Amino acid sequence: MLTGDMLRRAAERFPEKTAVIWQDVQITYGQLEAQSNQFANALGSLGLAPGAKVAILCRNRPEYASAFFGAARSDVVFVNVSVLYSPEELQYVLEQAEAEVLLFEDAFAERVLAVLPLLPRIRHSYVIGEAQSGLPSFFSLLKGFPETPPRVSIGDADPFCITYTGGTTGRPKGVLANHRARSVTAHTVVVESKLDESDVVAIVTPLFHVAALNIMLQPAILVGATVVLLPKWDVRAFSECVRDHAVTAAFMVPTQVAMVLSDADFNAADYASWAKLNFSGAPMPDWVQQAMLERLSKVRLTQFYGQSEMGIVAVMKHEDLPGRLGSVGRQAFNADLALLDTNGKPVSQGEVGEICARGENVMLEYYRDPVQTEKFRAHGWAWSGDLATFDKDGYLSLVDRSKDMIISGGENIYPKEIEIVLYEHEAVAECAVFGVPDKTWGELPVAHVQLKPGTSVSAEALIEYCTTRLARFKRPRTVKLGDDFPRTAIGKIQKNILRDQYKQEATE
Repeated sequence: MLTGDMLRRAAERFPEKTAVIWQDVQITYGQLEAQSNQFANALGSLGLAPGAKVAILCRNRPEYASAFFGAARSDVVFVNVSVLYSPEELQYVLEQAEAEVLLFEDAFAERVLAVLPLLPRIRHSYVIGEAQSGLPSFFSLLKGFPETPPRVSIGDADPFCITYTGGTTGRPKGVLANHRARSVTAHTVVVESKLDESDVVAIVTPLFHVAALNIMLQPAILVGATVVLLPKWDVRAFSECVRDHAVTAAFMVPTQVAMVLSDADFNAADYASWAKLNFSGAPMPDWVQQAMLERLSKVRLTQFYGQSEMGIVAVMKHEDLPGRLGSVGRQAFNADLALLDTNGKPVSQGEVGEICARGENVMLEYYRDPVQTEKFRAHGWAWSGDLATFDKDGYLSLVDRSKDMIISGGENIYPKEIEIVLYEHEAVAECAVFGVPDKTWGELPVAHVQLKPGTSVSAEALIEYCTTRLARFKRPRTVKLGDDFPRTAIGKIQKNILRDQYKQEATE
């Protein structure tokens, strides 16, 4: 299924229904369809070759949806760019993607204008919002072009979009996917989380990431739901959004859910309409899920496990809670999933293997990176880098990232098993465990911990707590207490930055 057809069919069914709400702006399905077609036709007038890259740097705004579905009607590749990039990172990604057209929000004009002279490949730039430095606006580009679909031949196997990985290790990589892969993910989400046209869906994570774009926006448009865009995450803004628009569904990363529940002004009545929560991006601490079940018991929880590279491959359904806490679910609808050893052979029940997937949901390649692409694909499977076990019923339990495993004195230590113990402490809100070099043991585990509001515990007490629950060699040798963590745009803790900070402090 082509991505553009998702919007077309919804617009045919619900032309007068509100498709997108942003601040005081409301756009119907008919209007979104028309704008998307205008954008597609405008792109066709620029003389771009098939497969040309059209990049967007923008927060959650209606123009993002118009550009996304418009690009899907043309034969270009749509490049989603993080608004968090520094000028140097922005230049790198736009060069790496070989972008020829850039759409950017006026809020990022200073950053963009600083790097544009260094990007000669970009021949067309358009501003979303107020005009900047004489550059034309997004809507001026659309003006005068037909509101009907362009006559372009596109197949669902054709390259469609590039999303850049969060960059938890090194430079971000461009995940190139075709229409079919993103369609599979959208249909998986609809089936597994039971979205339908009656839903009002809040998009509270950035659209440049697959979580918001492919796990919420595409499925919502596919079924004809109404989408409410929050440009920036804030607990009070979300609660007001739920109340004002009778929001029924939302996607969040675990940190956002924890912030809702930890809000000093939390009032369950503010979330009376909320019925569906999809979450992914990082493991959800058990205490957060338990608190959701107790304090917002009408909200159906659906946990998705997947990656930008392979979409959704495992799902934990609400019906499995709380009995399956600690698992990320089992094989999702529309997905092929396996746990394999390093030779590509399936592991036995209870044994550790790497989560692998195959099928139409998997990306085409890391754009312009054949070495990493080859590493990603082996033995006919796509390799996630995540280690897990499965039980007799096929439920997965994550062990850790294969790259994060700590080898101390010749023994393997999985940071996640230490994190699980720390999360069992009543004062721990979030934690991250990683290995640091040690002359004697090779590596030693270090834990960074954020405490729940109103609680206190010493680092020494947490080390002792772990010592009583883990083999002594697995205990963290150092615990650091802090207020927050460096994170990717989707909320994943960046252990590489924590590790670098620790090394720097150790040498000072």
